[in-house]
Amino acid sequence: MIERYSLPAMSAIWQEKNKFRIMLDIEILTAEAQAKLKIIPASAAVRIRRKAGFNLTRIRKIEEKTQHDVVAFVADVSRSIGTDAQYLHRGLTSSDVLDTTLGVQLRQAADILIEDLRMLRDALAVKARRYKDSVCMGRTHGVHAEPVTFGLKLALWYDETGRNLERLKRAREAVSVGKLSGAVGTYSNIDPRVESYVCGKLGLKPAHISTQIIQRDVYAEYMNTLALAGASLEKFATEIRHLQKTEVLEAEEPFGKGQKGSSAMPHKRNPVICERICGLSRLLRGNALAAMENVALWHERDISHSSVERVILPDSTLALDYMLCKFIHVVEGMNVYPTAMMANLIKTKGLIFSQRVLIALMAKGLSRPEAYDLVQRCAMKTWSGGVDFRSELLMDKDVIRHIAAQELDRLFDLNYYLRNVNTIFRKVGLSGK
Repeated sequence: MIERYSLPAMSAIWQEKNKFRIMLDIEILTAEAQAKLKIIPASAAVRIRRKAGFNLTRIRKIEEKTQHDVVAFVADVSRSIGTDAQYLHRGLTSSDVLDTTLGVQLRQAADILIEDLRMLRDALAVKARRYKDSVCMGRTHGVHAEPVTFGLKLALWYDETGRNLERLKRAREAVSVGKLSGAVGTYSNIDPRVESYVCGKLGLKPAHISTQIIQRDVYAEYMNTLALAGASLEKFATEIRHLQKTEVLEAEEPFGKGQKGSSAMPHKRNPVICERICGLSRLLRGNALAAMENVALWHERDISHSSVERVILPDSTLALDYMLCKFIHVVEGMNVYPTAMMANLIKTKGLIFSQRVLIALMAKGLSRPEAYDLVQRCAMKTWSGGVDFRSELLMDKDVIRHIAAQELDRLFDLNYYLRNVNTIFRKVGLSGK
C-alpha cells in the first residue's frame, strides 16, 4: 500500500508561473489570429511568438506601482518583444485574458480530480468484491435493523463515486469556456473570429455571450460539483468513524507503524484521517456558497467576485484533491474485522429476524396489526433483558399457535438476507472478478 499525493501537480496549476504562461499563450494566439485576419502584420505575430516572455520578479515589481496584475503582465511582456508591443493585447480587456486563463486552469484541475475519482472507484471495487459476503449489521437510526454485507456498503460507495465522476466530467466540460469579446462583451474592438481561434487552440469553447466577464454561474456549477463530491467523501468517512468506535470496531482506517493516537493515552487509535475529510468537506460547501454569491454582479461586471475566486478556486481544488488522495489511502489500507461484525450481529439476540416472523404470521392469515403486535410483544421482552428472541417466540402461545418450532428455525437464517447480493453487485457493475 502506497499513499498517493497529486498535490504538487494541483498546486502547480495555481502558481503564478502557470497562470502567466497561459496568459502569454492567449496573448500570442490573439496576435496570430489578428495576423491571419490581416489586422496586424503577419511578421509581427511571428516575432511576438519568438520573443515573448515574462519575468515573475519584474511583474511583481511593476504591479507594486500599477496595482493591476494584467497591466503589469502586459508591460513586462512588452519589454521582451520591443517595438511589436504595439500589437500586443490589442482589443482585449483584462478579463478576456483572466477568465480564459481560468477556464484552462479549472480544466487542468478537473483532469487531476477525475483521475483521483477513478482511482478511488478502483480501490472501492477491489474491497467491495473482497468483502461481498462478509455479513455485518445493517443499521437504521444507528440501531440494528437487518443484516447486510460489508461489501454492499462498499459497493454503494463505488456507485456513488461513479456519479461524482460523471458529474465532474460534465462540470469540466461546462467550465472549459473562454471569452475575448472586449470591455462589455460586444466585440467592439476585437473580431469574434479571434475568440474562436484562441479558444479552439486552447481546447475551450467560446462563451455564447458575455459581458466583460464569463458569467459566474459557470464557476458556481463547478464548485457545487466539488462540494457534492466532498459531501460523499464525508458520508463514507463518517461511516468508518462510526464503525471504528470501540463499542463497534468492525472496521478502522489504517494505523501506521510508529503512528501515535494521543499525546496522553498510548492506547489510542483515532480515525483522524476520516475526521479530517469530514472537516474539509465543510470548507468545500462554504466555498460553493461563496461561488453562488458571486453570480450576481453589478451591470456588465464589478470586481467583487475576483478576490473571492482567488481563494475559493485554488483552495477547493486543492482540498478535494487532498481528500481523495487520503481516502484512497484509507480504503486501500482499511482494517476490516468480520469476526467483530458477527459478534455485533448477535448482540440483539435474534431481534434482527423480526420482519421475517411478521411476514410469516401474516402468511398464516393474521392481519398486519395483529401480527405486528405479537412480534413486538416478544421483541420488547428481549429488549428488556429477557431470553433470546426465538425463545420468547416459542414461549408465546399465540405465536406457536400459528408457527411451529421447526418452521420458526427456518426463519432465523442469515442466508435469506443475502440471496440478492450478487444481483445488486451486477446492478452496480461489480459482477465477476
